[in-house]
Amino acid sequence: MLNAQLIGLSAQVALGRELEVIANNMANVSTTGFKGRSTRFQEYLMPRASAETFPTPDRRLSYVIDAGTPLDLSQGPIETTGNPLNAAIRGEAFFAVQTPQGERYTRNGAFELDAQGRLVTSDGFPVLGDGGPIQIGSQETGLAIGPDGTVSTNQGNRGKIRLVTFANPQALTNAGANLYASTAPAQPAGPQARIEPGAVERSNVSPVLTMTRMMEVNRIYTLVSDTLSRMDAMRGSAIQRLSDVGNA
Repeated sequence: MLNAQLIGLSAQVALGRELEVIANNMANVSTTGFKGRSTRFQEYLMPRASAETFPTPDRRLSYVIDAGTPLDLSQGPIETTGNPLNAAIRGEAFFAVQTPQGERYTRNGAFELDAQGRLVTSDGFPVLGDGGPIQIGSQETGLAIGPDGTVSTNQGNRGKIRLVTFANPQALTNAGANLYASTAPAQPAGPQARIEPGAVERSNVSPVLTMTRMMEVNRIYTLVSDTLSRMDAMRGSAIQRLSDVGNA
């Protein structure tokens, strides 16, 4: 009975982790360029005793363990805004931005110009071009972002937005503010990745599917919890009966 309770507890821990991931996805349904995560679990078989003197062989105990939360890199819907400061990426690539913690990466192309005339993200982080942050003069007009990432004004080219990729994008970690961090060096994106000017990429999280999964996980969690409660009651009843027999 104790083994069954431990197995149920491992399932609850896994389901709790999945609920955390689902809740974060739901909270970012409207976040520009957001990429959802999913959960993966795997079976862990408890090692069995190998002694041959037992009257019956040990049963293999199957637990649930967390196998990670892979990043969903599927393309989100592209929405045309007509804003010359907006840029959406088609393909598996990221914008590079400068933060106080170092270089970070994002799919959020809802850019702005800060007080210093730098092209920045909606959180104020400078967007990096091939030569560093992209600077626009206060008197310049006609700002446009080309499909290849070139930023130009009436005064000519002002830089080219860097698009980067990674050998293993699943190794990217969330760094807050819709940014990702990587311990591996970024690589220049190939021609398969391009920019769509005057548009933004919406979150790739499906609200309907995510809400449905949330209700399903909640239902399973409640079922496991009820089962463990019944087993605990049975255990208490068995102990009480043994106590009554011993006192008879």
